[in-house]
Amino acid sequence: DTVVFQSKVVVGKTKTRTPLLSSHISDMVTYPQWTIPNSIIMKEILPALRKNPGYLAKKGYHLATWDGEVVDPYTVNWSKYTKGIPYKIVQGSGDDNALGIMKFNFPNKYSVYLHDTNQRYLFKNDNRSLSHGCVRVQDWEKLVWYIYGLDSSAAEVNNGKILPSDSIRNWLVRKERHVIPVRTKLPVYFRYFTVGVKNGKLVFYADIYNEDRPAREAYFSNKGRFI
Repeated sequence: DTVVFQSKVVVGKTKTRTPLLSSHISDMVTYPQWTIPNSIIMKEILPALRKNPGYLAKKGYHLATWDGEVVDPYTVNWSKYTKGIPYKIVQGSGDDNALGIMKFNFPNKYSVYLHDTNQRYLFKNDNRSLSHGCVRVQDWEKLVWYIYGLDSSAAEVNNGKILPSDSIRNWLVRKERHVIPVRTKLPVYFRYFTVGVKNGKLVFYADIYNEDRPAREAYFSNKGRFI
């Protein structure tokens, strides 16, 4: 019942909304790579590839088989694919990666996660419904050390070993990609509320996914019968 810390986030656009889900943090990844989901490939990348196979290089992406073999996009007939492609498109790790320098994984069927971003200027916007569905966390570093603290406490109680904090700091400084398992499964809940209470007062928020209108219409549709 205690707020540990708060952070601004960027969530999914209206057309690519952040899903409602319940899960738990399973691991953290420093300097992650981004394997682009098929939904984004079909809507955005494939139309661009049909016009110009050099699009991937401009964006800093590379094409590969699912076994990891790099494929030249100029050798592929992009016009024959309509529902999916037999390759993966990956953005390598680095400061320009869309996931930023830290990613928080949790099991879910939507291929979404929490992560840093290379577009940190967007956190100053009032409207932050701007992503493809993942949640970008402004204070990702606070989240890292909060999770690390939970794991450290659990390790002490159970006489277990924990990764030294200096290792994480050094990996970030050296821009190295590492997967950090999370033993203390921190719960993750994505919920959608357009009204709440702040300092004892009712507060209304923007209905970015337009859920209030159909609910309101359904609720009031039969009210006239009882007047």
